[in-house]
Amino acid sequence: MEIVEIIIIGSGPGGLAAAYDLAAKGKKVAVVETDLWGGTCPNRGCDPKKVLYGAIEAQDNLTQLKHHGFETVPAINWSELMTFKETFTQPVSGEQQQGLISAGIQTIKGKAIFKDRHTIIVENQEYQADQIIIATGQRPAILDIPGKENFETSTDFLNMKELPEKIVFVGGGYISLELANIATSSGSEVHVLHHNTRPLKGFDEELTIALIDNLKARGIQFHFNESAESISKENDHYNIVLTSKEILLADRVFCATGRIPNVEGLNLEEIGVDFTHKGIVVNDHLQTTVDNIYALGDCLQKNTPKLTPVSSFEGSYLAKLLSGTLQEAIHYPEIPTIIFSSPKLAQVGLKEGEVLENEKYEQQNIDLSQWFTYKHLNESLVKAKIITDKDTGLLVGATVLGNEAEQLINLFTLMINQKVVSDKINEMIMLYPTVSSDLSYLY
Repeated sequence: MEIVEIIIIGSGPGGLAAAYDLAAKGKKVAVVETDLWGGTCPNRGCDPKKVLYGAIEAQDNLTQLKHHGFETVPAINWSELMTFKETFTQPVSGEQQQGLISAGIQTIKGKAIFKDRHTIIVENQEYQADQIIIATGQRPAILDIPGKENFETSTDFLNMKELPEKIVFVGGGYISLELANIATSSGSEVHVLHHNTRPLKGFDEELTIALIDNLKARGIQFHFNESAESISKENDHYNIVLTSKEILLADRVFCATGRIPNVEGLNLEEIGVDFTHKGIVVNDHLQTTVDNIYALGDCLQKNTPKLTPVSSFEGSYLAKLLSGTLQEAIHYPEIPTIIFSSPKLAQVGLKEGEVLENEKYEQQNIDLSQWFTYKHLNESLVKAKIITDKDTGLLVGATVLGNEAEQLINLFTLMINQKVVSDKINEMIMLYPTVSSDLSYLY
């Protein structure tokens, strides 16, 4: 049996943040990984998606300037784009493992199974630790319908060597819309099925509708109040029977109906770690129902967004907690979220629905399309909703729809978390003309 101080199950961003910080504080750490070192984000998630989206973003900018300096807009070369993407993804797993080893962290390959509260078994080898952190992430959910074996996932999409002529996405969440936008911009005929009329329910409804209308104009065909009832393969295509009994034909069918935590097979129920279908139950110190076992990231049952930077934040928190440099409960700042679509939709803090319920807040709805920052690029769809506290004047929430949405939302996030008043913004001199130089007019 090998003995260390702390075992971390999972090498995603959260597990890595905890591992590196704990090792830096002198702890003897081991990390177990059953799949690719580095986890979902850099291997088959946000990083490769952003590489593909980068080409779409460049294409969008040229489309806006067609007949305003450019006569043609080049088509996406899918094969070349995927080759470029692989220059990022192929080295990741090896580099991440080597980084751990270089930091003096033990790496263990295989599936971890709890023997008891201090011991795990990996490939018939036992490892023991004072504390154990579960950071196993989550995976795509698959609808349980006849023919479900024909479904593919976001992982398969991000590894497509050739672009299909016709694609169907089942689900109206951010993953579906992001990938649908990439596919239609690259030349596929794209259909999106959603079981009701309200996709992206966590985002502002009015700006979501504006985004959906724009995606429709780009060619995405939305089928609301529809879902897939069954899928069958016929020769080189798939027949998808919808709720309405209409049949859609497609070359590939992707299920994007959410993600589920990786908690099965760890033997958690035998050692007393509580979990539900939504994830592992933890307290405000990220401690499970077994006091020496902790959990972080996307495998948790929590209301906080399951995002890569949130997992890293939790990993750093646990490193401080387990090294004795902090005893307080975890405190999350306001967390921004974004959809990398065309255009982007981003938000932070309070949303319009919460404002309508409370008279202490004031909201501005602003069309930014005529502002120089956006007009010089001929960007026609740019909107913002700015929410402030009437008593203090402090910014408490914002939603932005536009190509530069992430830039504004990051600035707004900083202002909300640091409680920056408008007078302080007016005292600053920003580079002009930029997104930042507009702040004093927005807030």
